[in-house]
Amino acid sequence: MTDVPCPPELPCPPDPEGLRPATLAVRGGQRRSAFQETSEALYLTQGFVYGTAAEAADTFAENIERYSYSRYSNPTTRTFEERLALLDGAEDALATSTGMAAVFTAVAALVRSGSRIVAARELFGSTLTIFDDVMAGWGVHTDYVTGVDLEQWQTALATPADVVFLETPSNPMQDVLDLRAIAELAHEAGAIVVVDNVFATPILQQPLSMGADLVVYSATKHIDGQGRTMGGAILGSKKLIGGRIRTMYRMTGPTLSPFNAWVLIKGLETLPLRIRAQSAAALDLAQWLEQQPGVASVRYPFLDSHPQRELAGRQMSAGGSVVTVTFESEGDGRETGPSGRSRDVERTFAFLDGLRVIDLSTNLGDAKTLVTHPATTTHMRVPAEQREAMGVMDTTVRLSVGLEDVEDLREDLARALEARRG
Repeated sequence: MTDVPCPPELPCPPDPEGLRPATLAVRGGQRRSAFQETSEALYLTQGFVYGTAAEAADTFAENIERYSYSRYSNPTTRTFEERLALLDGAEDALATSTGMAAVFTAVAALVRSGSRIVAARELFGSTLTIFDDVMAGWGVHTDYVTGVDLEQWQTALATPADVVFLETPSNPMQDVLDLRAIAELAHEAGAIVVVDNVFATPILQQPLSMGADLVVYSATKHIDGQGRTMGGAILGSKKLIGGRIRTMYRMTGPTLSPFNAWVLIKGLETLPLRIRAQSAAALDLAQWLEQQPGVASVRYPFLDSHPQRELAGRQMSAGGSVVTVTFESEGDGRETGPSGRSRDVERTFAFLDGLRVIDLSTNLGDAKTLVTHPATTTHMRVPAEQREAMGVMDTTVRLSVGLEDVEDLREDLARALEARRG
């Protein structure tokens, strides 16, 4: 669905040229109905009617532009797509039912049996499963590289590839990858570059401006930001979005519901405010956590100790809401405790169970501060050796900082650290 012209009797959205992100987040893509509502209209409809049979035929022949079926596009969903595209500097966008639907649809549309993917190995566990199980079953081969090692990318991309896929910062260890350098290598190899930009959001980083071809989001995270609904998005040029990706989208149906799209529109309105406040709080807590006994390392892109701090400063305008903490290991980390789990896991669970304000949950980007143990949740299906190569240890926790008072969060973390020490 391309942009539907505004009816002559109704105002079009404001011209986005020159408008700043906070304004676009509130006003981008809005088309008011004849009722001239203040809030965006919610079009809960599966289909649309036609004045004549000829109009229906012309619609399906794509001779005219209008809405035909909400699996293809919907006015509410289109408002969300246009607003997010404006924030991301993209020509076009497709909204999906979840973030993983965005990842799968984007990549599946670009590969065939015999295709080759080159990916950073530091990926979300479900993405690894798509590549290693689903895509491999289709005859698609994936070569993995260490994301921060440009020599490995250069070696892998000396051979033609169809898709390059990466996250930056990566989940959960916050590796920051050089987008411009990787995109240049990928394009020389004939590959389309797909970037998962969930941790940074379009407010802090715009991969398309650094050479990426497609960006994917789990809108369930910061874009909603209040734990209400699920959603995802694929963004890129009109040519890429309007070709095989749109065909895959229309025929397989990973469509975002109009109601969820409306909720996500409301989330976008406050995204710039939330992500800036959360980033400031996350940096504060990351700096404090680095000084606490029993903490082996803290990963946060804007910490001076981060190995890619300079690169993060060039690519991102702030460090984001996620802080990754690894505690010191007890012995070799493999000795089991009373629960039958390793003592490292037991002591990390004691930290998690010692929290009273912060919630234990696998989501991130929420207004509420959340924490999870990747090794037993989001990355549990990743083989232990591969997890450890990524830096995901039994003592690693991922903290998604919300909008609470930082002092309350600090006190809660201090209490949990004491519980971990026993």
